[in-house]
Amino acid sequence: MSVASLTVAAAEPQRFDILPFAGAALGAEIVGLDLARPLNGADFARIHRAHLDHHVLVFRDQRITPEQQIAFSRRFGPLQIHVLKQFLLENHPEIFIISNIVENGRPVGLGDAGKFWHSDLSYKELPSLGSMLLAQELPEEGGDTLFASQQLAYETLPETLRQAIEGKRAAHSYTARYADEVFQGIQRPQLTAAQLAEVKAVVHPVVRTHPETGRKGVFVNENFTTHILDIPADESRQILAELFAHSARPEFIYRHRWQPHDLVFWDNRAVIHLATGCPNHLRRRMHRTTIQGDAPF
Repeated sequence: MSVASLTVAAAEPQRFDILPFAGAALGAEIVGLDLARPLNGADFARIHRAHLDHHVLVFRDQRITPEQQIAFSRRFGPLQIHVLKQFLLENHPEIFIISNIVENGRPVGLGDAGKFWHSDLSYKELPSLGSMLLAQELPEEGGDTLFASQQLAYETLPETLRQAIEGKRAAHSYTARYADEVFQGIQRPQLTAAQLAEVKAVVHPVVRTHPETGRKGVFVNENFTTHILDIPADESRQILAELFAHSARPEFIYRHRWQPHDLVFWDNRAVIHLATGCPNHLRRRMHRTTIQGDAPF
């Protein structure tokens, strides 16, 4: 057994509560846990189970270092490195900076991230299991994040729509809406040939089965899904439009209003999310780690 494993095994248990959000379709708050301290196996198992049950976990008041965020994230699986290397945290490429801050005419992070509903990295052959977003600097107003349950979306599909997508597959592309994403007049950086090779279009089932719980959920999104395969283009557009509208119904949504030092961990296999934005003059900076998942089925 490694020294790291012995440290985790010997870690003292922590007393913390898991509190589901009242009146919300998903989400729970973790109160009393300090992720700066080693987390033993039993406590980690509770968190893992809560993540599967609630899909979005909010860890309050986490004053952790980049190394600690990376270490906690890695307990769920290998981490994925974002294609936009210029927005990776120096000396910590596992952390992707999401920020509207511009210094010397250059953005310090991705300023327009998440303005369309999406599941992180659905454009990869192995999309994200989950993402962890840590608040570094918050605006005085705005900046909320919305999460919508795609398992509830599937379970409430009209029968005709359910039949229309049965067994269907759809293409996902990182560049699908890349040109539409402009922040404070700054276009997203042009991708090099090497970067484009990292984000070639992929195909996934329109409905995926969660690999850990077995629940089915809709797995298309307006940011990255371009078309459904093997049907006419107009039919694909119509079905996707209906799915996008249904998937973001208010009763499926939890709205997260950020507090200082929040760490939010969501399941990209079960939810889509949307950044609501904030006034450009108010600074916002977040640090994201992204955990690799399995090939959807």
